[in-house]
Amino acid sequence: MKKFLITLIFLLSVNSFTLAELREYDEFEVPQGTHIPVISLQEFSTAYCEEGDVVNFKTTNDIYMFNSNIIPAGTKISGIIDKKNEPIIGTHAAMRVFLNKMYLTDGTEVPIKGYIYTSNNNIIGGGITQPAEYLKVPHYQRWVMFRTFSATQAVPGAKRRMGEHVTISSGADLIVVLSAPIHMTHMVTQ
Repeated sequence: MKKFLITLIFLLSVNSFTLAELREYDEFEVPQGTHIPVISLQEFSTAYCEEGDVVNFKTTNDIYMFNSNIIPAGTKISGIIDKKNEPIIGTHAAMRVFLNKMYLTDGTEVPIKGYIYTSNNNIIGGGITQPAEYLKVPHYQRWVMFRTFSATQAVPGAKRRMGEHVTISSGADLIVVLSAPIHMTHMVTQ
């Protein structure tokens, strides 16, 4: 009986110490498809960068949700060049940048999944080059006073020029689009 009472008293005293007050926190989910404006912190190009090279960006605006500043301006976002195509005849070089880490202004690291947004399926560059030659083709007009008038029209030929490398300069304004939601349990308080 004594052992039972001692054990019960011990458990009650331990239980009272373990019920410490925990700070309240809110968990936020930044939805997939959110656009985050950023600037490039370095220049990168298809001319001298390879797949796997690290690139860094910094947010330019605060991102608010539920009247709270979730992602403050100045947050660093880093990623890698995950796809690169060299220039060829008829097509410019192209690359895709995958973003995987976000460092809040207090140094907290948050994993993310996103890409640099472009209208070309998030691929930077890759457009068609200019024609290498133009052909002169007569363009006939109407009959006027029993005569035909013609003009020479320049039409693009079948051959295209060699593609050029794509370069993103330091300080370029870009947009990050999230491909998966970000689960945030930490907010920077100022």
